[in-house]
Amino acid sequence: MSRIGKKPIAIPAGVEVKVDGNVVTVKGGNVTLEQSFRPEIKIEVENGEIIVSRPDDTKEMRSLHGLTRTLVSNMVTGVHTGFSKELEINGVGYKAAKDGKNLVMNLGYSHQVIVPEPEGMTIEVPAPTKIIVKGPDKQKVGQLAAEIREKRPPEPYKGKGIKYVGETIIRKEGKAGKGKK
Repeated sequence: MSRIGKKPIAIPAGVEVKVDGNVVTVKGGNVTLEQSFRPEIKIEVENGEIIVSRPDDTKEMRSLHGLTRTLVSNMVTGVHTGFSKELEINGVGYKAAKDGKNLVMNLGYSHQVIVPEPEGMTIEVPAPTKIIVKGPDKQKVGQLAAEIREKRPPEPYKGKGIKYVGETIIRKEGKAGKGKK
């Protein structure tokens, strides 16, 4: 049995959930998220809670049950509080700055790396070595953070590059060098 799928999702104050067949629309504040799910999985709104149920106990339906419940829960959390990913930059001369709606980074290349801010998401730079990506859609926040990190991933010898806050970089030992004769 899916233990995650059976848990009801509480709808916080100020969040409106509408289920139309297999399409779920979640509105909160000035943010609206909409997603369609498989028609076999039943999604209902009852007494201020969202209940997700499945038709039978086949392996595919059990998998979809937990997945659907988690995706709907992420939609509700996204419009209510939002998601964020923090990145930090390590390296001499490596830094980031905000220029209008663009993130401008100096990462040791001969040119600056510019990342535009997508619609509905915000990129904050509280310090030259810290980047915060915020938005209501968990998948899009993670994808944008991964694309920013991809511009200069951390290297294993000195740890220079862009990494997630809390990520540990496995360091390698440098050249051992030959013994003297």
